[in-house]
Amino acid sequence: MPDRRADLQRQTKETDVHLTLSLEGVGQYEIATGVGFFDHMLTHLAKHGKFDLTVQAQGDLEVDQHHTVEDVGIVLGQALAQALGDKRGIRRFGEATAPMDEALVTAVIDLGGRPYLEFGLDIPTEKVGDFDTELTREFFLAVCNQAGMNLHLRQQAGINSHHIIEATFKAFARALDQATGRDEREAGVPSTKGTL
Repeated sequence: MPDRRADLQRQTKETDVHLTLSLEGVGQYEIATGVGFFDHMLTHLAKHGKFDLTVQAQGDLEVDQHHTVEDVGIVLGQALAQALGDKRGIRRFGEATAPMDEALVTAVIDLGGRPYLEFGLDIPTEKVGDFDTELTREFFLAVCNQAGMNLHLRQQAGINSHHIIEATFKAFARALDQATGRDEREAGVPSTKGTL
């Protein structure tokens, strides 16, 4: 079967994002967005999802981090859609729970083509370092909208913002690995409609 990969560039007056993604990776990454904590989270996405991922982003950080984080989410969602193609033979659904010290977060994914985000996180602080924690939701919303992904995030425990967000990225990565994985029993598209 062909290697499922994407290589995308998106340029606006606010950002310039170049992203490559291989779903048949081993967790290698090269990430540079100019937002340190966000880079750290994207490395978890690659490592725990076993995706090969490169992200080079330049944005108007002198304004704030919003455009950079959201636009990386947009391009990642587009890359997922491109790499998955017609979604033939994928598992489609994925679920994972990840702890990070006191934090515990579950991610449930359906790659059924209908974008939706249920963001059930309670992040207690506005910042982690210089990262605006409200951008966690903006990132996942952008990914869902562009990938046609239904994503439910549920926080079961956690009081430390860093731990909550990190557990979220790790759970999301593992659920996405499941959902994008190949099901040897599925010759076609995993839907009674015949298309996703």
